[in-house]
Amino acid sequence: MDLNQAYYLVHVVEKKGFSAAARALGIPKSRISRHVKTLEVDLGTRLLNRDSRHMSLTEAGEAYYRHARMALECMTAAEAAVRRDKDALEGTVTLSCSVGVAQFALSRILPRFLAENPRVILRLQASNDYADLISDGIDLAIRGHAKLLPDSGLIQRRITEVPWHLFGSPGLAQQIGGSASPTDLEGLPGLGLGWRPGGNSWTLQGPGGRSASVPYAVRMRCDDMVTLKLAATAGLGVAALPAYVCAEDVTAGRLCRLLPEWTAGLPEISLLMHERRGNPPQVDALAAFLRRDLPDVMNGVGSS
Repeated sequence: MDLNQAYYLVHVVEKKGFSAAARALGIPKSRISRHVKTLEVDLGTRLLNRDSRHMSLTEAGEAYYRHARMALECMTAAEAAVRRDKDALEGTVTLSCSVGVAQFALSRILPRFLAENPRVILRLQASNDYADLISDGIDLAIRGHAKLLPDSGLIQRRITEVPWHLFGSPGLAQQIGGSASPTDLEGLPGLGLGWRPGGNSWTLQGPGGRSASVPYAVRMRCDDMVTLKLAATAGLGVAALPAYVCAEDVTAGRLCRLLPEWTAGLPEISLLMHERRGNPPQVDALAAFLRRDLPDVMNGVGSS
């Protein structure tokens, strides 16, 4: 296995094209294209469907990409482990994320990273406003997005997908009933994420590829997920929130998931970072740690 070829293919997939991958890596597009073509020849199968405007993975390409990405992550983790054993990581890492990710996900795993690396100093910027990695001097950023992020010249590494559900108090769930449909929620009090005026409907995806837009009566808007969750627990209305944010409250019986067969979105979580070559060891180590451990936390598997 030629890891260089795998490395280039993964970049093409995650940057959504050869040109974007070439810009991110700072190398000619022809070199990347040559490596990917050689890989396809060596494997005896086409990995990418591509024309002048679009690119997609074939079925074989999907399988190869999935395993190649895991192999590269293991190599990054192995490199970080060797560096850590040879010479303890030392220095500062600046990480940017949303307030919700900091409160409900990173709080469970970052203490372990810092305990394992006592000479690393973490500067965590928790804000719901996107920071500029370059002008703000940020090493890594965790971003949630429903659509493709704009090509910023940064490396984008997919972490996981996070389902959002509708949640309400047990009393509200009983009022609606277990066999409710999206139309049964129309006009109910809603707790919207984001304090600025915005939409007042939930866009839901259901079984069989069905979708529904459900208007609600705005009861409160807030950009803090803790406040929205507490308001939902108090019976003030329905809130659309990430599943991992409400997992403990659902288990404890303080919240109920409404419309269990429907989701309120499936955004992707990505890690943004500068060009890998030249990053300080502590930055690469934290990036590998987040990509390895954050998916389990956000999907209800891992624990602190």
